[in-house]
Amino acid sequence: MSNSMWGGRFADAPDAVLEAINASIDFDRRFYAQDIRASKVHVAMLAATGIVAREDAAAIFKGLTEVQAEIEAGNFTFSRALEDIHMNIESRLAEIVGPAAGRLHTARSRNDQVATDFRLFVRDALDALDLSLAQLQTALVDKAIEHSATVMPGFTHLQSAQPVTFGHHLLAYVEMIGRDRSRVTDARKRMNECPLGAAALAGTSFPIDRTMTARGLGFDRPTANSIDSVSDRDFVLETLSIAAICAGHLSRFAEELVLWSTPQFGFIKLSDRFSTGSSIMPQKRNPDAAELVRGKSGRVTGALVAMLTVMKGLPLAYSKDMQEDKEGLFDALDTLDLCVAATAGMVADMTPDPAAMRRAAGSGYSTATDLADWLVRVVGMPFREAHHVTGRIVAKASETDTPLEKLPIEEMQAVEPRITEEVFEVLGVRNSVKSRTSYGGAAPDNVREQAGRWRRILRKEIAKLETPAEEG
Repeated sequence: MSNSMWGGRFADAPDAVLEAINASIDFDRRFYAQDIRASKVHVAMLAATGIVAREDAAAIFKGLTEVQAEIEAGNFTFSRALEDIHMNIESRLAEIVGPAAGRLHTARSRNDQVATDFRLFVRDALDALDLSLAQLQTALVDKAIEHSATVMPGFTHLQSAQPVTFGHHLLAYVEMIGRDRSRVTDARKRMNECPLGAAALAGTSFPIDRTMTARGLGFDRPTANSIDSVSDRDFVLETLSIAAICAGHLSRFAEELVLWSTPQFGFIKLSDRFSTGSSIMPQKRNPDAAELVRGKSGRVTGALVAMLTVMKGLPLAYSKDMQEDKEGLFDALDTLDLCVAATAGMVADMTPDPAAMRRAAGSGYSTATDLADWLVRVVGMPFREAHHVTGRIVAKASETDTPLEKLPIEEMQAVEPRITEEVFEVLGVRNSVKSRTSYGGAAPDNVREQAGRWRRILRKEIAKLETPAEEG
């Protein structure tokens, strides 16, 4: 027999293979709440415009509430024969309400229905992501304040470059994640238009009120073109792009945690809660949580590439290819959520070793630039000449493996006679860090100021994000 939801066009039932490849209920059941919410707003609009009798609308509304209660209680039977969450809900609604349930689908199609449900789902997911990222920022800020003056080596090319502080280094990731959150805000604003009422692709002849529907679902406005309304998946691509960039940021940090926790670096110790052992080597402490955060970034990026590939050749309007928009996004968001939580946990629990960091900060002649700057500032050399002189002094110090701050003044003066004892005031790593007072620099006072600013911002933003918005 034909699928009852398709009407009378088909005489035969779909092949089992078609049913298997066509069904999406195994994964799109995740937005049952969004589907029911959109249906309630839709039927309220149908009643307000006189398209559906109020008594039928009231029965449908009550029936939808009952369906949602069944799903949330685990008493709902999902059917793959009914393909998707929309048809599963509508079929059960018909059993509860009777023929009046058939009026719910007036002036809409599954095309605009799924577009609306999915936007609602993604919007909720972006709000949740924004909150979890703000909480990760808070963990980083708290640790940065605690270690605002903890000197560590700053690297370029993974070689010692100049001394910085551990707090300053952590704040770099606070800034990265801040950009991730700004992308969340931008994407959420751009996608906050309501496709419901676009129907299959051409709109509808019923006198619907799309503005009422949009407002009832918390959208800023209805979408302006019915074809674009049902064929647009930019909001999925943008969300996956945000997720991929964010996962990349977490992966970079995870790589540093892996390096820092090795005996060769020894900068930090990860807690037992975020480390594992070896089945054969009892001494091992493996940073598995960090390695998995690093590894899972590829999974998130893969979901973005897959979705870009799905969309690149589709003619307007809707094609069933677009059913592939969900599983990748669900997996990417689940994966990213887990990675954010793991990263926040590692940050909160890790124990830095300031002594190890300080020892490493002085290696590799990391204060050479401070010497060159001193020659410019005090002696009056052009920087290029100062660079050359400093290089000769570093070469001399390296012959005896002597740190710059311990090289005898006579050795320096043999290269440049105008150097005085005053130079030693800038050569220690602590003096170097303290001197970096330019805006955004590594000086401890700067770090405390920036971390304090972030802490104030985050407290306000988290309080706002934790306050549930009223539904329309």
